[in-house]
Amino acid sequence: MKLLTLLFAALALASCDNTSKDSTNTPAAAPQESSLSGNVEVLHWWTSGSEGAALNVLKEDLESQGVTWSDMPVSGGGGDSAMTVLRTRITSGNAPTAAQVLGYDIKDWAKINGAVANLNTIANAENWDSVVPEALKNFSKHNGVWIAAPVNVHSSNWIWINKEALDATGGRAPTSWDELILVLDAMKANGLTALAHGGQAWQEAVIFDAVVMSLGKGFYKSSMIDLDTRALGGAKMLEVFRRMETLRSYVDDNFSGRDWNIASGMVIEGKAGMQIQGDWAKGEFVKAGKKPEEDFVCIRFPGTEDAVVFLADQFVMFDIKDSDKPAQLAMASAIMKPKFQSAFNVVKGSVPARLDVADTDFDSCGKKAIADFAKASKNNGLFGSLAHGHAAPAAIKNAMYDVITGHFNGVYSNEEAVKQLVIAVAAAK
Repeated sequence: MKLLTLLFAALALASCDNTSKDSTNTPAAAPQESSLSGNVEVLHWWTSGSEGAALNVLKEDLESQGVTWSDMPVSGGGGDSAMTVLRTRITSGNAPTAAQVLGYDIKDWAKINGAVANLNTIANAENWDSVVPEALKNFSKHNGVWIAAPVNVHSSNWIWINKEALDATGGRAPTSWDELILVLDAMKANGLTALAHGGQAWQEAVIFDAVVMSLGKGFYKSSMIDLDTRALGGAKMLEVFRRMETLRSYVDDNFSGRDWNIASGMVIEGKAGMQIQGDWAKGEFVKAGKKPEEDFVCIRFPGTEDAVVFLADQFVMFDIKDSDKPAQLAMASAIMKPKFQSAFNVVKGSVPARLDVADTDFDSCGKKAIADFAKASKNNGLFGSLAHGHAAPAAIKNAMYDVITGHFNGVYSNEEAVKQLVIAVAAAK
């Protein structure tokens, strides 16, 4: 009863959202005049300018309700450093209110007895089950219990192209591998770094995801998700590494250790022609005042137009003391409001985690992303990203990281990389 009292206090004080299609997400009681008090401590790795701006949408929403926000950013775009800090916090018995967690890492935390919160009461009251896609719920829920609030859906198989640089090559966006190489060659001949890239393992894995998917959805599933030895060690995988080697030849020599948003800046400033990166890169273009189709072009990696390689940022809620739970529940509720889902994802470059949010406020790239995601969901074209822990558990992902980035940095030949990939996955299983 104590928990229910705290819950409905939080719900009554949370901002109402009339755009929701679910009439049960607002308590029947009259709106309250007083505001909620409390604090949320939030661990995340959103440290770039556009990411900070997107996160501020949630922070301001909660502060308008009287909930203070204690920010705990941990730099590192892939989230590995943040997960190290989170493990330390949990081990020491000092869990944050919520933490940004991806894919199979969510499942790992869910398996730890008493670590995560049970959000079922609020999720049922607001009918989350009816508006969140099954692919996301596979990570948001554990044994029928909601433990996380999904903030967005990203997809990683994108290319971001400087419009002026593209126009200088003839103005036609590539629709095949051969056309992509022709455009890259032309950009290089024009004196640009053709492909902007940040030399971090997860970024090389983002490119790898796209290249594997470009050789077929069936191949992606068998190799990245099913981890079939024949697919991992076959002729198509050899072709993947050959293409990775080719793409590496268009990257500048100073890429090692570069953050993804710095690489995006190279494209924005016209120093580089394009970047293969997830749709969070769009947030950097928008923050810089750039407009799609005028200043930059967004396309799916050639050969992946009918597929979406996805990842979803989710805030896992951890088990905390009762006095802090009203603020935690207010945060979960605020995340799932359609108004927030739209406002946040317009800034972030991603698409809403809810299926019922209109694309009205999104630019042309955002509208395309929403349409692509809806289509892929219906046509078996939605696949979790290996690079971001949605295709395989962390141990396997990290083992593949080592081979992929080793190859990209010249440690392995194409043939040796194929052999090492099979060995690495077998050892990590």
